This record gives sequence, C-alpha cells and structure tokens, in this order.
Amino acid sequence: MTTPALQLGHADVAAAADRIATQIRHTPLLPCLPGLRLKAEHRQRSGSFKLRGAANALLGNGVSAVVAGSSGNHGIAVATLGARLGVAVTVVMAAGASPVKAARIRELGADIVAVPGGVADRERHARELAANIGAFLLPSSDHDLVVAGAGTVALEVLADAPDTDTIFVPTGGGGLLAGTCLAALGKDIRVIGVEPTACRRYARSLAAGGPVELPPPDTIADGLRGQRPGEVPFPIIQHRVDDLIGVSDEAVRHALDLLRRNGVNAEPSGAVALAGALRAGWTGTAVAIVSGGNTTAKGQP
Repeated sequence: MTTPALQLGHADVAAAADRIATQIRHTPLLPCLPGLRLKAEHRQRSGSFKLRGAANALLGNGVSAVVAGSSGNHGIAVATLGARLGVAVTVVMAAGASPVKAARIRELGADIVAVPGGVADRERHARELAANIGAFLLPSSDHDLVVAGAGTVALEVLADAPDTDTIFVPTGGGGLLAGTCLAALGKDIRVIGVEPTACRRYARSLAAGGPVELPPPDTIADGLRGQRPGEVPFPIIQHRVDDLIGVSDEAVRHALDLLRRNGVNAEPSGAVALAGALRAGWTGTAVAIVSGGNTTAKGQP
C-alpha cells in the first residue's frame, strides 16, 4: 500500500512481479545456519538480482536502444535482456570495473564505453551519452521501475517464508534495499541494509538528513561502490529501513568462504548480507540475500 510519504508502494512491486515473470527465475531459499536462510539470487538468470529491475524497466518502456552505467552485474543483466528483446545496449564502466564482467557484457553483444574516475563519473557520462544518442537511460538503481523490480526478491522471500523476522540486504546503489523496503511496507519484518565500511553512503546520508556523495571507495565488493544515494531509493530507505550496518572486507571474505564451503558460488558483493548477519546476529528466522554470483565470465544462463 502506498503511503503519503512515498511515490512508490507495495503495489508497484506486485505489478513488477507480474510484468517480469517470464523473464526471471523464482530463486530458492537455501539453508545456511540455524535460523538463517539464503535467498539464492546468484542462481538468477544473468547471475544476479539485477535482471529483475532491468527487465521491469525495459518491459515497462518499450525502447529500442539503452545506455546503462554499471560495475558489471547490471550491465550483464541489461545485455542479456537486450539480446533477448532486440534492444541495442551500451554499458558505461568506470575505472576498476571487473574485466571478467566486461568480457561477459561484450560476449552478450553489448558495446562498452570505459571512463576514468569512480561511479559518480560513470553515471554522469552515461546520462550525457544517452542524451546525445537518443537512447533510454537505464540506471542500475535510481529508477522507479528498477527499484520496484528489485523488490520482487523480497516479495518471493515473504511468499516462501512468511515466518521471516529479519532480512539482510546488500546495499550499494540502494535499489535492492529500497525495493525490499517497499515489499516490507505494512509487514512485521525488520529490514537491515548492509554496506561495506569503505562506502557507507546511505548510513552517512541518513545521519546527515540528505544525500551525501563520498569519494570513490576501495572495497572487494565491486558491485557496492556507489558514492551517492539515488534520488528514488533514498526517501524509501529513509522511510522504512530499520538499521544500516557496515562490514569490513575481512568480514566479507569470511562470509564468502562460508558460502563457498556450503556450495554457494557467490561473488564478494553477494556475501555482504551474510557478513552483516554474522556481525549483527539474529533472533527467530532471518534471510540474507546472496545478490550475485558472477565470479566467472559466464554467470547463470
């Protein structure tokens, strides 16, 4: 249900679930530790949850050409959909982006434009390029339809495990956390965002009362290097999130090792929510979202 403070609501997530049903997989919940399960988005088509928001935006707009700024997983998702839907895709990537993920994007038929600087520079270049060539700009998180699509992850969690008390969400650009907040509106469930300690842009922005832009960060969680909260996700997170916690790269490596020893082939960004759960602890039943598994060039078909 949409609240007066927000432009998006639970109904937008439900509509996204209907729109993208033929393009995505309903991913499973996997056992991890007593009282803790994993939402296996590393098994999603294209290898991450990013396919959900990208599909909702592309299907909701009917475009023929798209520009997307990405550290990797969003670009892989958009390129996957572009190949499937006949949409021309250009992905803008910043310095330090994964060359393995870039290779996968090219394999899928998309063009790549490499730019110096960090995520903020990448996003500015993507906006300018889209305007210059007349293409649809598809942000990785800062778009109504992308946020609503990302929220379908939590919608599935709540449908499959209605006894869930807490959900831990990896937080970079904020689209997945904001979408989870929308799915959780009116529900008795704690939503915990987990950020790398090197780039706590949402924690600092909430403390400041408005978006704060940080310098380009250094973290092994390459998909969570956003420097500034998005205009769409920020008010949603501000309205509904219960807590934001930070985790070190060492904690992420520990969580990554635990996942891999249990047969979950996550990438570092995909281990951040588990790292947060291990740091914060939980009571009752909890879910940590494994957001991606693009550790090789292939991802998931």
